[in-house]
Amino acid sequence: MSLNRAMIIGNLGQDPEIRYTPSGLPVVNFSLATNERYLDKDGKRQEGVQWHQIVVMGKLALTCNEYLKKGRQVFVEGPLRTREWENNGSNVRRTEIVATRVQFLGTHARDTACESTAEVDDSVQSEDPRVR
Repeated sequence: MSLNRAMIIGNLGQDPEIRYTPSGLPVVNFSLATNERYLDKDGKRQEGVQWHQIVVMGKLALTCNEYLKKGRQVFVEGPLRTREWENNGSNVRRTEIVATRVQFLGTHARDTACESTAEVDDSVQSEDPRVR
């Protein structure tokens, strides 16, 4: 048995970017920052940031593109996927969370306390291998 599922809460690093596969499937990408607090070897408190790449497909992508903006706090859940490609003669690897659930947290400029949940069917796949 194995399990491939990530769940994180963080803040968007930039507005979502939308694109469409050749078949018309909407795909949104955004980065999510999570904070990490720890004690260094001298016992001093340190804080760091981890950046996570998020991919959202289908109707959920359209919802994210419409309502999410830089700085917004969200909960994201989905499997991890690593893609590889060649860029200017160099091999590039990128690990992403393919979101099957996105919950909007905190406040939004248009309302005072928006908490929305949107989910996508895990069976939605793109025929574009770069999206997977």
